[in-house]
Amino acid sequence: MTQNEIAISVKGLKKSYKNVRVLTGVDFEVRTGSIFALLGSNGAGKTTIVKVLATLLKQDSGDVTVNGFDVLSKPENVRQSISLTGQSAAVDEVLTGRENLIMIARLWHLKHPPQVADDLLKRFGLTDAADRRASTYSGGMRRRLDIAMSLVGRSPLIFLDEPTTGLDPEARIEVWKIIKELAGSGTTVFLTTQYLEEVEQLADRIAILHKGEIIVSGTLAELKKLFPPAQVEYIEKQPTLEEIFLAIIGKKKEK
Repeated sequence: MTQNEIAISVKGLKKSYKNVRVLTGVDFEVRTGSIFALLGSNGAGKTTIVKVLATLLKQDSGDVTVNGFDVLSKPENVRQSISLTGQSAAVDEVLTGRENLIMIARLWHLKHPPQVADDLLKRFGLTDAADRRASTYSGGMRRRLDIAMSLVGRSPLIFLDEPTTGLDPEARIEVWKIIKELAGSGTTVFLTTQYLEEVEQLADRIAILHKGEIIVSGTLAELKKLFPPAQVEYIEKQPTLEEIFLAIIGKKKEK
């Protein structure tokens, strides 16, 4: 791949907190315009990787570039070219949905902030609730507003750190639809999640993080090839991503 085709490049990433090694040598690349899913259990190091990529945390060692910029030597360039949606919705609950978006548009020094806000409210299905305080929003609405705020600056790369945690199934499907639309418009999406169904629905490429390292990566079809062949009885059953994940983790533990 050429440099323009790579949105994120990570080589030999290591990070420790005091004497606890969290990342022990992580390597991966993310193609521009793709949905990349980082899958792992709690404590695997997913959020630590996101923080390093977003320049919120400095790595101990390793080469990390985001949108062509080194995260250590050019952190400002990185921050100007990304958006980050964390695990908790970062909306001002005293303000209305429209006021939240206008505030972010003004911070980006965009022209016509009210128009920017109205366009995003319409895109995310929040027009009817635009003038209500965000504190009155449901969890799904608050998450949609949070993602809309991340898109105000039209960043080419967006980080979504467990974006559907705590949402009901209907709200989760709404967020999935938004993520697919983002990738369809050319935005690179870096997604961390514990939900295996979410990865199956969204990801172009999957990496499994276990005990601080990427133990396997590839497309869903490629990961299925790592699973033992199905036993043919009456019908051949294809393995689910959950079965693949547990089988891979199990093999790793045996080693």
